[in-house]
This record gives sequence, C-alpha cells and structure tokens, in this order.
Amino acid sequence: MSRNQHRRSYNLAAISLGVSLVLGCGTLHAQNLPLECGQLTNHYGPFDYRTDRSKLPVVEHAHFDSGVESLTRGKSTEDIGGDIDYTLRAFPNHHRALMAMMRLGEREKTSKPRAARYTVECYFRRAEYFRPDDGLVKMLTGIYLMKQGRNGEALGKLEAAEKLDSGDPNLQYNLGLAYFRLGRYEEALAHAHRAYAKGFALPGLKGLLVKAGKWRDAEQASPPGTPVKGADGDS
Repeated sequence: MSRNQHRRSYNLAAISLGVSLVLGCGTLHAQNLPLECGQLTNHYGPFDYRTDRSKLPVVEHAHFDSGVESLTRGKSTEDIGGDIDYTLRAFPNHHRALMAMMRLGEREKTSKPRAARYTVECYFRRAEYFRPDDGLVKMLTGIYLMKQGRNGEALGKLEAAEKLDSGDPNLQYNLGLAYFRLGRYEEALAHAHRAYAKGFALPGLKGLLVKAGKWRDAEQASPPGTPVKGADGDS
C-alpha cells in the first residue's frame, strides 16, 4: 500500500472477523489511561493522523513502510513491533498502524507483540484518549473488542463511532455484526441493509443472517429511516 494513500475503507470488515471471534474479558474506557499504557508525551509528536499529514513522511519512511504494514519486512520480523510502536507513539491515532498492531498480536498469539512497548489494547486506549472525536478509532476499537469476544463493549464503541460518522459502510457492516453477535437480529438486518446500500461488498453478514433465518430483502424489512434502538434499548 502506498504511504501517500490515506484510504478510508481499508476493507476493515474483512479484518474485523469474518465470522469467528476469540473469547476474552475486561473493559476498555477512553476516559482513563492506565499507568501500564504510558504517557502520550513523545520526543516527536504526538500528532493527529487526520490533520498533521506533513509530519507523517519522517515517521512512515523510517518506521511504517509497506513491509512493516504487511508484517513481512526483511528476513526477520523481530523489529516490526518496535516500528509500529514508534509510529503509534508519534501518531497515536494512526489508523493503519493500529490495524497492523492488532494483526501482529493475532499472528504472534499474544496481547503484547515482540518489541512493542505496550499491549495491543493499550494502543487502542491511547488512540481514543488522544483523540476522542476520531470516529475511525472508535470503530477500530470496536472491531478489536469484537475479536476478543467482548461484543457488548464493542457495540458501545461502534455506536459512538456512528454518532461521529454514520455514513461509513464499514461501520454499518460492523455494527450489524455486533448486533448479530448479541442476538439483536432486526438491528443487525437494518445495518446490513445500510452497509449494502452503500456498496459494501463482503457477503458475510448477509450469510450469517440467512443461516439464522433472519434475512429479508430491503423491501421486506423496515422502511428506510426507521430508528434502530441503541444498546440501552432507547431509539
């Protein structure tokens, strides 16, 4: 992937889960940055990935090239966690680097990848603490939590992301997945229709709903604009 491309879609739903999740436990709150997650002060930055684009090249050229992002750089991968860590300390809400750290933890089957300063969860905490108005960070946090089997927490993050940017089809798809995991099939169906209406291509959510006997075509479902209840039961 070119460093000069700041792509919005990233195919996040494919990264999020497909259909299988790993069970876990715990809580994730942006308002508290625990001691084990360090401080945000850094010798370079911290900068906002969305707005401080002029500061990116010095970090990405040295620490987040295509080899690091794909977790394949060089003959040894021992330093990849350190490079992603550096990137995330300079740009705590670097969306692609957050995704890479999540994938590295999955590949190494650990909560704290080699050469990383913090746990994967800490990087998400730091990102959300740094920029609580970044809807994509909240969506990525929700994806991470779903992958840990923490579906109720994930839904809260995804609903918070929707308040910031409801038009992202990736977000609508992942909201549908979270609702499906919680057995809230009508809401899952509504968000599936929204995602597919916006051109989302992955059929996984539809397949889950079909298998559960809950799929209906859009014209058979609730009319467009019907409110979808939130996690607390309110519209």
